[in-house]
Amino acid sequence: MAYVRNAWYVAGWVPDLARDRPTGITLLGEPVVLWHTGQHWAAFEDRCLHRLAPLSLGRCEGAHLRCLYHGLRYDTEGRVVEIPGQERIPPQARLRRYPAVERHSWLWVWMGEPAKADEALIPPAVGFDDPAWILGRGQLDYAAEARLINDNLLDFSHLSFVHANSFGATSVWAEEHPRITPLPRGIRYERWVESSPPMRGREHAGRVDGWTRYDFLVPGVLLMLGAQYPEGTAKACGQGEPPEDLPALGKSFTSQAVTPLTDKTSRYFFSWGPHRTVGDEALRDILMGIAGQAFAEDKTMIEAQQRVIDQTPNPRIMPTAHDRAITLFNQLVARMVREEASASQETAT
Repeated sequence: MAYVRNAWYVAGWVPDLARDRPTGITLLGEPVVLWHTGQHWAAFEDRCLHRLAPLSLGRCEGAHLRCLYHGLRYDTEGRVVEIPGQERIPPQARLRRYPAVERHSWLWVWMGEPAKADEALIPPAVGFDDPAWILGRGQLDYAAEARLINDNLLDFSHLSFVHANSFGATSVWAEEHPRITPLPRGIRYERWVESSPPMRGREHAGRVDGWTRYDFLVPGVLLMLGAQYPEGTAKACGQGEPPEDLPALGKSFTSQAVTPLTDKTSRYFFSWGPHRTVGDEALRDILMGIAGQAFAEDKTMIEAQQRVIDQTPNPRIMPTAHDRAITLFNQLVARMVREEASASQETAT
């Protein structure tokens, strides 16, 4: 499947990236080197112009990056500014640069046309600098294409079966349908689950009405609020979104991002934790333990799904009533990919 290029992809958790040395990663099948200039993050193609050695094996020298094969030195724009033993530097000696921005504790890289890199399109995730939330973080590498992970996150009916043990999800997730609303760059998912068990760590609350709302945005970013209220709240709210100032028994937020590495490998980033008014570090750790179990369950299923797809000539799926969000999102991605291809052809001619 083709992926949107004019979009911000998560390349890593900023707290986990070294600032004193470059880091290599493959994004959309392209080798990329990430490095800190002393002022901001930069991303280049991860191949020196001289002999195509990986710059991720190079050295950060303040606002410059040096290849440690034959010593070429690059500035923050990807231009060669030094060739040891050679005074003249070819004017075209310049690497492809990818716009990179640190925000919400993630490093975002724009994989499309640099001139179209609009920071306003960075999805509004929640990072560790937000004092309202107590968050933990993690990531998983998948031997599966990113589209399959996106599909999984767009259809929560699987919770009843894949996550009966970890999340304690009941059959209601598969029997009832959420409200799906198209967004300009994604979809919005909203639903109540009435008279359900409370969040783990909040067992004293008795049975609750659980509210879930998430936006799933291009290129594959899930931003979800979960909240629990006393039984009867869903009916009192007319099954609609609860008021923002309505006191909650529990409230949590998770930011998740799916990044295609190659055609058949992906990296899945996630954070989760409670609101400070209804939780603490202990509850965060409980939630992250649940997440570790649940996301391992997803990984087992999705990687097995990928193996079956690879072994199936002309694989076809049979859509069900739960596929509306998947269909809308994949149609959006397909349209954006077509528009990018059309714009590229017009530029070429």
